[in-house]
Amino acid sequence: MTTEEGPTTGYLVWRLANRWRVAVDRALAPLGLTHSQYVVLSSLYGMRRAELYPSQRELADHTGLEALYVSKLARALEADGLIERTRDPRDTRAVRLTLTPKGQDAVRPAIGIVRKLVDRLLQPLGGRDDPRTAAFVRDLTALLDAPPDLSESKRDPDA
Repeated sequence: MTTEEGPTTGYLVWRLANRWRVAVDRALAPLGLTHSQYVVLSSLYGMRRAELYPSQRELADHTGLEALYVSKLARALEADGLIERTRDPRDTRAVRLTLTPKGQDAVRPAIGIVRKLVDRLLQPLGGRDDPRTAAFVRDLTALLDAPPDLSESKRDPDA
C-alpha cells in the first residue's frame, strides 16, 4: 500500500518479511525443508543446546507462529522422523517437542545455509556486523516487543 508520501511502513515490513521467507524457502528446498519447518527445527536445536524442552505452546510463543500451525508442523516433522512429540507427564494437555538425531542432522546444514543467506540479505546495511544492522535489529526488536493495540489498528488505514 502506498500513500502520497510513498509506501507505508506496514507494507514495507510485509514485503521484507515475504521476501526473506521466499529466499529461505528457495535456499532450503534442496534439503527438503520449508522456512516454517526450519524455524521449528532451528528453534528446537537452539533450545536443546540451552537444555530447554518446550511444549508446542512454548515453541509457538518463541517463534511467533500460531499454536495450531506449530501443532500441524510438529505432526509432519514427527512423521518424517525429525522430532519427537511426547505428552508432558506433569500436564497431560501439553506436548513436549525434541529433535531426533535425524532432526539434528537435518537442521545443522540448514543453519549454515541460512546464515550465509542472511549475510547476503544484510549486505545493503553493511553486513551482519555493521552498526546499521545492529540499529535495524534494535528497531525491529522494539517493534516486536511492543504489545499490539488491536483496537487502534482497526481505525488505522496504514496498518
